[in-house]
Order: sequence, then structure tokens, then C-alpha cells
Amino acid sequence: MGRRIHEYMLSNKNMNQSDFMLQAVDLARKGTGYTAPNPSVGALVVSGDMVLGRGWHRAYGENHAEVEAIRDALAGKADLSSCTLYVTLEPCNHHGKTPPCTNAIVRAGIKNMVVGTRDPNPGVAGGGVEFLRSRGVRVTVGIEREKCQDLIADFKLWQKSRRAYVFLKTASTLDGRIATRTGHSRWVTSMASRIMVHELRSRVGAVLVGGNTFYQDNPALTCRSKDNSRQPLAVVLTTRLPDARGDFFLLRHRPKQTVFWSDMASASSTRAEQLTSMGCTVMGLKETDGGLDLEQGLERLRQEMGVYHVLCEGGGKLALSLLEQKLADEIWAFLALKVLGDEQAAAVYSGRDIQLMDQALKLRLGEMRHLGNDIWFRMFPEVGNNLLTISK
Repeated sequence: MGRRIHEYMLSNKNMNQSDFMLQAVDLARKGTGYTAPNPSVGALVVSGDMVLGRGWHRAYGENHAEVEAIRDALAGKADLSSCTLYVTLEPCNHHGKTPPCTNAIVRAGIKNMVVGTRDPNPGVAGGGVEFLRSRGVRVTVGIEREKCQDLIADFKLWQKSRRAYVFLKTASTLDGRIATRTGHSRWVTSMASRIMVHELRSRVGAVLVGGNTFYQDNPALTCRSKDNSRQPLAVVLTTRLPDARGDFFLLRHRPKQTVFWSDMASASSTRAEQLTSMGCTVMGLKETDGGLDLEQGLERLRQEMGVYHVLCEGGGKLALSLLEQKLADEIWAFLALKVLGDEQAAAVYSGRDIQLMDQALKLRLGEMRHLGNDIWFRMFPEVGNNLLTISK
């Protein structure tokens, strides 16, 4: 069946539908941040216990995952009529930037499909599963459904909201501290964790921090991963705009990539004019009971600047504000196995005064992984059961 098939021979001879779908999920994640406003999708062409083709949606406007997997399998001379196509999301049945994937699947002669979850987009014709079944393709739906839905949490948000999707990243010690009482924080977590954060930075359109982080750390907020062909915007939330003459990295080296979120009065001040004249963007946000209207800022980033994903790396108060305002869509928590034991050290979340444990903000675990001596948690702000995946 061709030499390339042997490249994908699996060591586990007892693979089931769930195993293959989880492999497709991993493939789909490679496209996160590049496919917007389309979803991230992964696909496998499988024969027995062998993977003959792999594909994922690499970038907006490029081939979809199903087409990539089919082409990969055909390059190895696979007989697709005896194969099963696994795909994390229902194949499209409409014309967009690319032709319908359903047509490509039928033309390829595939007779069996396994789909992770249905397409939630109400703005397209849809009906991919029904179309394929009407053409004689046997389709199973719902394998690893929750994992596949988590993959497209951003896509689902964009269907019902005008704002950007928010990754909230935290890095703390075992006792929940992000810095010592003096503000020293280098480094809380390991190099492996920091590399993973920079990989995420390479996929988002903006990195958000609070004013305290801006003034105390003087951050660059750049991506230093291997693929740093594009740099995210730097967004600073503060009602105390800096002096344009200040010695800040963002002002000296990245003014045209820097956005300040501030209150309306500050946004019309002389300092705002000076920052704007040097290339910065100053957005005046409405004020709410909880402070500045962060949702308005996220909407403006997407609608005015084309930012679909924002990574928040701010302090404890900003992190808590995003959770309380239901704006933290996905939480990446890096936990270092260290203990400071100082109640005056900076907390990973801060700003609440509650009396009962029932008032705690609850999260749902999606995934966890060991990173050296750190543990990474991927969580969602929902209450519910979820399978726990541990990778080493």
C-alpha cells in the first residue's frame, strides 16, 4: 500500500474510535490562532489500526483538515474506499473560502466517517452529516464530543458575540503566589512552561496586562518562540496613562503595537494625545461597577483591529475581574511545585471578600500535563464533568 503508510504505523494494535479522535484533536490544536475566524479542525484517514493520512486546518483560506488528510493518504497510495475518516468537526457543506468538504469526501470514495461534534454555526447551510448519509456514507457522530467542542470554544463564542476570545494565563507557586512581597517573580515556573506560554503568544493577536504589571515589570510582551513571524499587540489596562517620555520598552520599541485601555477622561487627556502622536492607540472604555468595561475593550479589539484571540498575563486583580465578568474563556494555569509561605506575597487571584465556600468561582478541568517540575492545567469557566487527560 505504499511506503508512506509505514510512517504512520501505530504501536498500539488495539486503538479504538476514541483513541483516533483524540489524535485528530491534537492535530487540530496546531491550527489554533491561525484559522480564525474559522474553527480549528483535525482529521485522520484510518485503515484498521493504521493511520494512513493526517491533516489539520492550517490557516484561514487554506485547505480544510479533511482535504489535507485525504491528500496525505492518497500520496501513500491508500484505497480510501476501505478507510474511515475521523474528523473533529462536522464537514462543511457550503461554499466559503474553499469548496464544500462533503464533495471532496464523496469524490474520494470514503464510505465510513466518525465525527466529533456538529457544526454550531447557524449562518451557513450546514447539513454536512445529512448530505454524506444521503450519498451512502456511514457516519457516526459524538465520539469525544466534549473534547471536540472545547476545540471550537472560540468559534462558538464568535457566533454569538462580537468580542475576542480570552485565554487567561496564570503562573503560581503551590500556595497560589505569583511573586514575592517585593514583586520578584523570575522565575515562578520552569523553562518548559515559559516556552509553552511563548508558543501561545505566537498564536494570539494581543497580550493583555494590567497597569501594575506595566509599571513594575516594564514588559516587552513579545513572542520569543521559534515561530515569531508575527508579534501580538500589547494591551495595557490602566487609568494612569504613562508619560510618553517614560523609559518603557513598549513606548521605546513597540509604540505602534501598543494599545492602552483607560477611562474616558484619561483617553481624552494630554497624555493620551502624546501617546497617540507617537503611534500608540488609546481606547477610552466605559466604567461599570466592577471597573472599566473589559468586554467593550475586547469587542473593540476584534471589530477595529481584527484581534480574535487575547492572552491575559496580568496580575491577580485583572485575572479575577475577567473571571467575575465571565470574560475568561479558557484558563491556562501553570503550577510550580514551590511554596513561598508568605501571606503578603502577590496572589494569583485577588480582590474578593467572601464569607462562604459556596461563593467560590468554579472551573471545569479540560486537560492537564506535566512540564518538568510544573503542572499545566487547561480549564474552562463551567461546572460539569470532563475526562481528565494526563500527558507526560
